[in-house]
Amino acid sequence: MTLISTFNVNGVNGRLPVLLKWLGETDYDVVCLQELKTSDEKFPVEAIRNAGFGAIWHGQKSYNGVAVLARGRDPVERRRCLPGDPDDTHSRYLEAEIDGLVVGCIYLPNGNPAPGPKFDYKLRWFERLVDYSKSLLGERTVLCGDFNVVPTEIDAVVPRRWLGDAVFFPESREAYARMLSLGWVDAMRLIHPGKGIYTYWNFSYRGGYDRTSGLRMDHLLVSPSLAEGIVAAGVDVETRGWEKPSDHAPAWIDVRG
Repeated sequence: MTLISTFNVNGVNGRLPVLLKWLGETDYDVVCLQELKTSDEKFPVEAIRNAGFGAIWHGQKSYNGVAVLARGRDPVERRRCLPGDPDDTHSRYLEAEIDGLVVGCIYLPNGNPAPGPKFDYKLRWFERLVDYSKSLLGERTVLCGDFNVVPTEIDAVVPRRWLGDAVFFPESREAYARMLSLGWVDAMRLIHPGKGIYTYWNFSYRGGYDRTSGLRMDHLLVSPSLAEGIVAAGVDVETRGWEKPSDHAPAWIDVRG
């Protein structure tokens, strides 16, 4: 059994109590983190090691940032940026190998305001991901993280609220669909084909969160050989109600064999 989770922490140092509590209350073997919002030297590696995890990370001051954690071992880094644009300095992709499992941690650009230069960058980045992902399909691979795309209307509590947002634009959804057409399997949909499942909710000015704003945009895409072993998938929704939480909740899969 291998439990794999992805969590946009929305600031790894500011949300460190939430992260450590969650790690301590769960049994995940592999954890991908996004939106670290910290430089490499300020990543809280000692706290994470004390929680029982080895880690690699690719930080960026105040923005972006991705990390891969493995329980009781050190992930072996394979790549720390997508090919195709040597001028792209954003910390958005990190790839590791853990006991024969290839793990790609993704923080895809948001793209707002759209249309505009940020949306154009998002689509270029997405195409680089689609192209590069072809080389990983033959391995036991999971590509997981905050894709900043809501694939279908079932992935939003109130779809019409997001029609002007880059996460819901047709071009974003089409890029995601192209990845699936290559052979990648949306693990959450494999287990819950017709259920409304959400991983993100807006903050509320009254505290807590706005449950009507729910979206599913944190995904775990798995290669065909890995998909055969998936027996469960879900979201740790309760973390969204903790004190000073991220606006995302962790999504996870259980892989056997």
